[in-house]
Amino acid sequence: MYNVKITALRQTTYPDLSAAYEHPQPVPCELTVGQTWVAVSGQRPEHFCDSAWQTLCPFVEALARGEGGFYGQWMLNSHSAMLSCNDGFRPMTFLIERID
Repeated sequence: MYNVKITALRQTTYPDLSAAYEHPQPVPCELTVGQTWVAVSGQRPEHFCDSAWQTLCPFVEALARGEGGFYGQWMLNSHSAMLSCNDGFRPMTFLIERID
């Protein structure tokens, strides 16, 4: 099994959608751009967002098993993926990379 590095690269916000459809959130997202984590043997890192993990988990687990080449080799590094969490109001974009 491989370890997988997870890096928070960018967060996009949609204040118009939040204003129209979301109840105010006291702490909408605790992750910050630039944070990194290591998924040891494909396991969720401690204190990593549960919602984001639901999106990333299948890809992290696949990279941990040595798989890659997702979606017809769309990434330059076939042992990586660029993914966003499922928060429709302020999605965080992550780079996940197998650590050799």
